[in-house]
Amino acid sequence: MYEDKTLTCRDCGAEFVFTAGEQEFYAEKGFQNEPTRCKECRTSRKANRASAPREQYETTCAACGKATTVPFVPKSDRPIYCSECFAAHKQA
Repeated sequence: MYEDKTLTCRDCGAEFVFTAGEQEFYAEKGFQNEPTRCKECRTSRKANRASAPREQYETTCAACGKATTVPFVPKSDRPIYCSECFAAHKQA
């Protein structure tokens, strides 16, 4: 039903094969678009995304009052806990 297709990577311009098996996998998952990057460029892009440090925000723990940082913008409508108090609160 599916046949191998040769596509061109939009990042490096190299040709790569979109195999029949990959096309079947894409169809099973409901993906609408064909890949636009070769395997090497996809791997490189994922590695660059994962290594970017997340922005941290200073706040105060609602339980013990210790200064802590969190990777999201703290809101005043919910308590923020340091890692120790969060672990204790989670077990309770």
